[in-house]
Amino acid sequence: MSEFKIGPLNHVGVAVPDIREAIETYRTLYGATDITTPFDMPEQGVKVCFVNLPNSQIELIEPLDENSPIHNFIRNNPKGGQHHVCFEVADIHEAVKEMNARGATVLNEPRIGAHGTPIIFVHPKHSNGVLIELMETPKEAH
Repeated sequence: MSEFKIGPLNHVGVAVPDIREAIETYRTLYGATDITTPFDMPEQGVKVCFVNLPNSQIELIEPLDENSPIHNFIRNNPKGGQHHVCFEVADIHEAVKEMNARGATVLNEPRIGAHGTPIIFVHPKHSNGVLIELMETPKEAH
């Protein structure tokens, strides 16, 4: 088996029915002050923003429409909830190769995520029921 391993926690993805309301909750209830402006990612069917924290981020994710992969999650969890946990990896293609070699189901081909770097998702059945996003570490982070 290779030396491959996950890196730091990058963010926790939280699906929300209304991103503006969720932003207000993080501001007023938790005192978060560094929150990015929401932006649409039509290729993924979502609107996202990040609540920047000292050691990580919360990614707020709202479905753009009924075709969004987040739509079913919100239908089943009307108030929203934790959607995924994202860890950084040095090389996304190595991550795909290793996940497949280790018997995990990779749910997509590498694509560009909200941080502008390649991402994949690993099926929750391999991670104690948690959907795992693996994200290539942004180059400017080093």
